[in-house]
Amino acid sequence: MKIGKFFIAGLLMLAPSWAFSETAKQWTLKDCIDYALKNNIKIQTGIISVASSKEDVKEANARLFPSLSFSTTHQAGYQPFLDKNNTYSDKGSYSGDYGLNASWTVWDGNKNRNNIKLQELTSRQTKLSLDENVNSIQEQIVQLYVQILYVNEAVDVNAQILDISKQNAARGKEMYEVGSLSKADLAQLEAQVATDEYNLVNIKGELEDYKLQMKNLLRLDYDYVFDIALPASTDEQALSAIPSAKDVLSNALSLRPEIQNAMLGMESSNLNIEIAKAGYKPTVSLSGGIGTNTLTGTGQNWGNQMKSNLSGSVGVTLSIPIFDNRSAKTAVNKAKMSLQQSELEMADAKSNLELTIQGFWINATTNQQRFKSAQVSVSSAEESYGLLSEQFRLGLKNIVELTNAKTVLLNAQQSRLESKYMTILYMQLLNFYKGEEMNLI
Repeated sequence: MKIGKFFIAGLLMLAPSWAFSETAKQWTLKDCIDYALKNNIKIQTGIISVASSKEDVKEANARLFPSLSFSTTHQAGYQPFLDKNNTYSDKGSYSGDYGLNASWTVWDGNKNRNNIKLQELTSRQTKLSLDENVNSIQEQIVQLYVQILYVNEAVDVNAQILDISKQNAARGKEMYEVGSLSKADLAQLEAQVATDEYNLVNIKGELEDYKLQMKNLLRLDYDYVFDIALPASTDEQALSAIPSAKDVLSNALSLRPEIQNAMLGMESSNLNIEIAKAGYKPTVSLSGGIGTNTLTGTGQNWGNQMKSNLSGSVGVTLSIPIFDNRSAKTAVNKAKMSLQQSELEMADAKSNLELTIQGFWINATTNQQRFKSAQVSVSSAEESYGLLSEQFRLGLKNIVELTNAKTVLLNAQQSRLESKYMTILYMQLLNFYKGEEMNLI
């Protein structure tokens, strides 16, 4: 008895963790998004890039101030020489130089200050690029999440169809035994059961594949048992009011990071033009330094030499460009071309955003209408199949008519599922582009 208890305990210790995870939490759409935003590598890399761009801004600001450096050089020497007794003696020497130097660019055509503004814009663009990645991850998650919802319900539909096929096969066997159904028709009913079993296994495999894709996107361990929380009523969500495409676009133009990024790109191009024009302007800089040196063999100690050899200088440098081999003009022209490119990118970003939102709205509206029609079709197909199934049991309808009716019912159910979840997906995306959080409850 004790051996049996130890054996069971050992099995429990060796069992994989997922064996006890069947009751693990069910992930809502918000759970998936929140987790991904904390753990996605692309987002983490973007956060580092934002921090790096802030350091560039600090460096650009620091260039407005003077630079200060200290330098020192030490040298030892050796030289043999003849003394008064005409014999060789050794003579060693040591020298040291010490300098403190400063420089400051007083005026460079406002290039430094414009560089600060440019780095600030670049930092903001880096943050907006991170926001674009965040949005992209959220859109990928909602697409996968809705796909899992769709396939999950499709599993239930296929299970119901299989159950119907099994009932028909059982009824057909009874009819065959009393001689009211041919063996060929019975074989066809049994073959339909096998087909529906295959379809059910196949759709279950698709469900696991989509869950695996979501786990990869969330960077969950491969052995983690993942499942999603089913919304209370997907039918009601699919039938809710669709936001106006005009309202969505109006909000998106002021909120979407790709539009803001394109606008900052134009500002950056204008600043680059001003920076390039600084090449035509003179530069004024100040420089100064103090230094001293020491040398052995002078008869003075180190401290006295440091004082007596101390020297300093201050200078002003004025640099006026006269002929620069066209470098300034080329820089200005290329900066203007960059501005034209930024304007085109801005127009393209607005056009793409408008087309995307219009596409979302058309798909949401079309699929909502399809869903309403599909609900009627499913109700009609279920009623028709119920009547025909009963007539088949009474021997009034043949197997071909029964199979056709079941195919019509399955197609109607699949159309209802597809149109419902396509409507939900595009409505979620429309609300997201409008500035609202995506959530399915």
